[in-house]
Amino acid sequence: MTTVQPLKTITLGQMLDETVAAFPENDAVVYVDRDYRLTYREFGDVVDQLARGLMALGIKRGEKVAVWATNIPYWIALQFATAKIGAVLLTVNINYKRAEVAYVLEQSDTETLFIIDGYQDTDYLQIIYELAPELKTQERGTLSCAKLPFLKRVCFLGQEKHRGLYSLPEIMALSVMTPPAAYAARQAELDIHDVVNMQYTSGTTGFPKGVMLSHHNVLNDGFWVGENQGFTSTDRLCLPMPLFHCFGCVMGVIGVVSHGGTLVVLEKFDPVQVMASVEQERCTALYGVPTMFIAILEHKLFSKFDFSSLRTGIMSGSPCPVQVMRQVIDKMHMKDITICYGLTETSPVMTQTLPDDDIRRRTETTGRAMPHIEIKIVHPETGEKLPPGIQGEICCRGYSVMKGYYKMPEATEKAIDADGWLHTGDLGVMDEDGYLSITGRQKDMIIRGGENIYPREIEEFLYRMEGISDVQVVGVPSQKYGEEVGAFVILKEGSDLQPEDIRDFCRGQIARYKIPKYVAFVDSFPLTASGKVQKYKLQEQSLALFPDLKPE
Repeated sequence: MTTVQPLKTITLGQMLDETVAAFPENDAVVYVDRDYRLTYREFGDVVDQLARGLMALGIKRGEKVAVWATNIPYWIALQFATAKIGAVLLTVNINYKRAEVAYVLEQSDTETLFIIDGYQDTDYLQIIYELAPELKTQERGTLSCAKLPFLKRVCFLGQEKHRGLYSLPEIMALSVMTPPAAYAARQAELDIHDVVNMQYTSGTTGFPKGVMLSHHNVLNDGFWVGENQGFTSTDRLCLPMPLFHCFGCVMGVIGVVSHGGTLVVLEKFDPVQVMASVEQERCTALYGVPTMFIAILEHKLFSKFDFSSLRTGIMSGSPCPVQVMRQVIDKMHMKDITICYGLTETSPVMTQTLPDDDIRRRTETTGRAMPHIEIKIVHPETGEKLPPGIQGEICCRGYSVMKGYYKMPEATEKAIDADGWLHTGDLGVMDEDGYLSITGRQKDMIIRGGENIYPREIEEFLYRMEGISDVQVVGVPSQKYGEEVGAFVILKEGSDLQPEDIRDFCRGQIARYKIPKYVAFVDSFPLTASGKVQKYKLQEQSLALFPDLKPE
């Protein structure tokens, strides 16, 4: 199935043009809930018009264009439009609150921001007006913002007009200001190794880091993810994963578009909408994390829907229970479903199971190295390569390794060694046949329902709170999400803070899934002889401190 062909040496824009030329009448993007449907010819026209509009706004090659929006139709058009003019699409987590989005926009030197009105209880417009009050008084296109000095323009990814913002119809109308020759010239000057995408990933050392990914990185990784599922122009992928994440915009969008297939997109995950989309559009593939598949399988309406069109897909983000995999294969007809492993820093997939792998390998391993990618297991301290069956740190080398962290040369140097190996910080074992099993992970990371949470980021935020002397954040067991966030807090003398005060301090400032569900006030932390906090002991204490926790 996966004949090893050479890596593709084209840009994302050239890849889209090739697909439009080969499959002009194929459905490109479909939304069942709003009766939205574009063929590749129509989608290509929208992308070109938007791209020329962005050039008319003054967006230069190499400038960052941030998008803070749910999976609305124009999100995908913006992904390719920015790629065609050499801009860098910066994808912002839709769950972010004010402090988080302010940090990302500032650290990234973002010049242009696209937003929607908001998501759940977060008002994006209000936050942007608070961060850039100058929007209400300055002429559009001449923004000079005190808090975000690089920000030049803010755009609304929709029809409505808002003060100081460009609306989508206005940007599309501006396309006539960019001559076709200027548009063609811009595309001709691009290089496949230009940065095309930046995604912020947290780290154990504190605040998020901007992962710089090139056309070459994401195009080839997305292509091989689709190739390993046997994608062709007849495949139709139901995609409920967020587009701001590599799972959505690379494994999903690029995996499908590079094969001329159809994207059946959901604005957000809803089990009934997923089931309806699969049935109505006769989807052949479905992506999700294990909790999503469980929500579908256990839904009371599950038996009412027809899943017979399904064949393949990806379950990733956290370990897959064997019984869930069996049900997905048997009840949802996904006999060719695959498992992936990777990091944002590897574009993201470095290993993937194949449809003909047995169920043991599809649940106990994350597959073998992708074509053109090397994986090795090394001793965490000496860096010595280890033989099969011995646990060590997982390292990756190949086309998919990021260009680096934006404006963080020391962090980049720490992650990628002189020989080009990316050190993941994850622990694993490789068998004689090259199948990788993940046995541990970056020591402090919490995985809550597929979302990676780095305690240091939450700790740094909580240190700002009056009355807190010290805080340690760890993952505590959860039947529903695998892990929940737990905070162990040492109070300053005289402080009378309560657990709800801690949570109130977080609300509206950090994403809801990062807010500690469990808070314990302690007098001290367990320490090693050298004075390092032993977080695993705090995790052990959590069962005694939080009575509603149940041992797994």
